[in-house]
Amino acid sequence: MLRAGLALKLEDLKKIGRPALLMAFIPATFEIIGIVVLASLLFSLSLIESLILGGILAAVSPAIIVPKMIKLIESGYGNDKKIPHLILAGASLDDVFVIILFTNFLHSMIQGDFNLELIYQLPLSIILGVGLGLLLGYLFVTFFNRFHMRDTIKVRLLFSVAFLLVVVEEQVKAIVLMSGLLGIMIMGGMIRHRYPVLAKSLVSKFEKIWVLAEIMLFVLVGAIVDISVIPSIGFNAILLIFGALMFRLLGVSVALIKTSFNIKEKLFIGFSYLPKATVQAAIGAIPLSLGFQNGYLMLTVAVLAILITAPLGAISIDLLYTRLLTFEIQEKGV
Repeated sequence: MLRAGLALKLEDLKKIGRPALLMAFIPATFEIIGIVVLASLLFSLSLIESLILGGILAAVSPAIIVPKMIKLIESGYGNDKKIPHLILAGASLDDVFVIILFTNFLHSMIQGDFNLELIYQLPLSIILGVGLGLLLGYLFVTFFNRFHMRDTIKVRLLFSVAFLLVVVEEQVKAIVLMSGLLGIMIMGGMIRHRYPVLAKSLVSKFEKIWVLAEIMLFVLVGAIVDISVIPSIGFNAILLIFGALMFRLLGVSVALIKTSFNIKEKLFIGFSYLPKATVQAAIGAIPLSLGFQNGYLMLTVAVLAILITAPLGAISIDLLYTRLLTFEIQEKGV
């Protein structure tokens, strides 16, 4: 997320504001609705169990989307209409939205009531994440202008604060919800906005780190996947996953109504919103750990969703971007 922020221009986010905001919750909402319908038909789950399963499956994967979109920004594809920027911003907010819903659904299952207070905290979570990111980015720019040091030290400082934001999010979640990952991305964007020369220099450092980090990330995602549980639920789970993806693609179409994107560009954005991995790996086992009757089923579907959508989304992006997006030559250093 930090690397993505350093590659983003805050001016670009202003230009794509409305579509990015709609992409943050409409596709996920459509997918959750689809899962509720399909899970009740295919597995006879109750409404709240179907909502929990929807909360597990609906989030997209930053681990796959972020590096792919950064590659497009750097290569110049889709930059004329800021399509990679739209997908980056929308996917980041999508995770915030879905995780808050998932937390609410779990609370409802445990307590037996629906807590609207968590829904109200969604805007606050985004505002706090963005505000903290802007503040930290401004402070870093001021600090780096005053105190000169090697870029390697700057990268370490940025990493330290980024990890701290994630820890703070976890520690304060009982009091207030805050999107630490969104704050990290906005912090990088603020540095890019106020000190573009430094951002360019730091990006080159992160590119070297990312060579190893990307391998570690996907190995860890793969390590948590237990493929032995898949045969126990069979064909119905595959139907549910692909059916949910159809609802998500419909949601993307609705979110992009009255935008300047053509059919090809909308198709690319839709396929870019398919991959799931890190969020499902992180929360898929929670219902089982809490002793829910269908927790094992939810975990198995989450595992299968990773195995199907992660390669499907990643390969689709790689195969389609040259065919569906326009190429714009980027000015060197921009």
